[in-house]
Amino acid sequence: MIYDVIVIGGGPSGLSATIYSSRAKLKTLLIEKNACGGQLLMIDSIDNYPGFNEGIGGFDFAVKLERQARDFNAELIYDEVVSIEYNCFFKRVITKNSLYETKTIIIATGTFIRKMNVPGESEFIGKGVSFCAICDAPFYRDKNVLVIGGGDSAIQEAVYLSRFAKRITVIHRRNNLKAMKIFQERIALCQNISVLYNSVVKEILGKDFVEKVVVTNIKTHEDKCLSADGVFVFIGLIPNTLFLPSAILDEANYIITDENMNTSIFGIFACGDIRKKRLRQIVTAISDGAQAAISAQNYVEAQKS
Repeated sequence: MIYDVIVIGGGPSGLSATIYSSRAKLKTLLIEKNACGGQLLMIDSIDNYPGFNEGIGGFDFAVKLERQARDFNAELIYDEVVSIEYNCFFKRVITKNSLYETKTIIIATGTFIRKMNVPGESEFIGKGVSFCAICDAPFYRDKNVLVIGGGDSAIQEAVYLSRFAKRITVIHRRNNLKAMKIFQERIALCQNISVLYNSVVKEILGKDFVEKVVVTNIKTHEDKCLSADGVFVFIGLIPNTLFLPSAILDEANYIITDENMNTSIFGIFACGDIRKKRLRQIVTAISDGAQAAISAQNYVEAQKS
């Protein structure tokens, strides 16, 4: 079977591309490694997407997008893509379990959370170290936790955790937060959240679960040992591009595209957070996906003529 479009990645940009592509009557396959929604599944409430003035849960939004893609008869499978081949008449997408041929590929694999890579982090994953407040916050009811990071994600997660945890300390390596003002205003209203500036985690300690965290002040180089039941890490993102050719990537391994989502390889497009761009928001991911699908449609129609 030859598909018109294969979309790799089921986050908001991939689902948007799938909706537009299948709605245009292109034979479309979406391949997702885990669960449709991507990082939407880690967001408690989305209040900056146009049309949802009262907000909508990330999970609920992901369900709506997936249902809409299925309503337009898109095929969805769960598998992990390990490589793509494009030096042939039809492009090929190779997964762990199969091989698929297609006229075009839309890459929407997004990013994954960066780790601190300090002693104790990997050892205590699932035992006090977490990368998702929405997933694990209820386990830390009335406990003391640390949130690592100072950007939008870290501050949003800290605010969410404040509903459950007794005390939250935000650890940030700079002397001011990077998060948008609206998020900083929200954290200021939470009586159980404090911020420790100019600091980084040096080591996570404990027996069976996290018990203490050693924090270093980057200016004075002094160490401080903080008691903690949990550590939530939000220090940045890494693009999911390990399976892709280096020819379409920049120095940070993001995909280089033009405004129409074209990569340097004809018939291969990219959209969403995986792209090299300044603004990474749900609304821009949705827009990218729509444009990628339209560009794929134009490519397929051009091949017919």
